[in-house]
Amino acid sequence: MRHSARAGPALRGLSETDPAMAALALWCDHRDADLTGMAETTGTTILYGPAFEGLPRHEQTGLAAHHILHAALRHSARMALMQARMGEGFQPDLYAIATDAIVNEAVLAAGHALPRPAMRLTELLAAIGHPAPAAEALALWDADRLYLSLLSGGRKGRSAEAARAMAAASATPAADLHPVPDAGTEGDARTAADWRAHVSRAMEAGRLAGRGIGMVGHRMADLPHSATPWERVLRGLLSRATLPDAAPSHRRPARTWIASEAHARTTGAPTPAFQPGTARTKAVPRIAVALDTSSSIDDTRLAMFMAEVAGIARRTTAEVHLLPFDEAAGTALRLDPATWASQIATLNLARGGGTAFAPVIARAVTLGASILVLLTDLDGDPGPAPRGLPVIWAVPAALAPSPPPFGQMLSLAT
Repeated sequence: MRHSARAGPALRGLSETDPAMAALALWCDHRDADLTGMAETTGTTILYGPAFEGLPRHEQTGLAAHHILHAALRHSARMALMQARMGEGFQPDLYAIATDAIVNEAVLAAGHALPRPAMRLTELLAAIGHPAPAAEALALWDADRLYLSLLSGGRKGRSAEAARAMAAASATPAADLHPVPDAGTEGDARTAADWRAHVSRAMEAGRLAGRGIGMVGHRMADLPHSATPWERVLRGLLSRATLPDAAPSHRRPARTWIASEAHARTTGAPTPAFQPGTARTKAVPRIAVALDTSSSIDDTRLAMFMAEVAGIARRTTAEVHLLPFDEAAGTALRLDPATWASQIATLNLARGGGTAFAPVIARAVTLGASILVLLTDLDGDPGPAPRGLPVIWAVPAALAPSPPPFGQMLSLAT
C-alpha cells in the first residue's frame, strides 16, 4: 500500500511545529483506508479515512499526533496483553477510553488542536473522583492503572458509565484502537525495546527544541518503560519455589558410578566406591492461591482476581490449590489441570465479612504449600510471618498500599 496521501500535509506540518512527534511519526506506517471513522491505530499502522480530509489542517495535525502517540506508547500491544490477562472479563472499549483520555490530554498540552469535544484525562479523572491538574494527571496515571480504576468503579462507584458517556459525546469515539496478535512474543519484546529508544531520543530532541510533545512527554507516566511485568516476576518466583528439592539417596546409584562400574567390569579395573544418587524430597510442589472475598472486594475487583487465578493455573505444572477467605479460610479447592477453567467458572464464593490473613496463611502451611499467592487489597492485619513459606501479596496498583512486613508485594498492573 502507498504512504497516506490524506495525512501527508499534517505529517509535514508536524516537522515544523513538533520535532519529537515528527520523529516518532517516521517509525509508524501511515496508510489511507476506507474507514467510517477519521483514523484508526493497530500496532504501528495508522489508517486514515475519507473523513480525515474534511478536518481543518490544525485538527488534522492534532489527530495525526493522537494516533502517533497511540503507536509510540504501544497501546495496541498493551491492550492485547491486558486482554490475555483478564480473559472474558476484559472490556476493550473501556481500555480504549483510558488510552484516548491520556493521549488527548498530552496532545493538547503539547499545543495541538483536536476535533471538539475531545475527551480529556483531567475531565475523566474529575468525573470518577480523582481530580488533578493536567501536569499531575499525566505524571501519575498510565493506561493500565486508569483502566483498572475505571473497571473497579472508582470513588463514585460508576466510573465505567461516566467514561462511556464522555466517550460517546466525544468527536472522536474511542473505537479507534485495536489490539495486535503478537503481543508478548519475543519479537514484540524487541519492538518494545526499540520504541523505548525511539521515544527517549524523540522526547529529548523535542525538549531541546522547546516546543511540542517534548516539553511535556518526558513527564508522562504512560511512557514505555522497562519494568518487568508482574506476571513474569510471578512466574520466576513460582518456578523457584516449586523446583523439586534433591537429596542423596542410597536406594539408587549415581549415573557417574553406574558408568564407572560398567567400565571397571569390562576392563578388569577395581570397582569404584559407591556413589549415591539423588531423589526428590517433595513428590509434587504445591501453589496455594488465597482469594480475598471480603466486603472490601467489589464484584469487578473479584473478577480481576479470578482472572489472575486462571492465569496462574494456566501457566504452571504444579498443584494449584485455591483458598477463598475473608475472616476465616474457606474450603480449599484443588484445581484439576484438565478442568480448572470450568471449576473456576462454576465456583460459588461466599461474600462479605472482614479480612483476616492469619487463618488462610495457616491453612497454606498445613497444606504443605511451596508458595502462597495472596490476591487481596491488603485491607487487614497481615499477622505473623509464616516460617518457611514464601508469600507473594498481589494487589491492585490503584490502591498503592504500604508493603506488608513480610513477603513480596507485586502490583497487578506492572
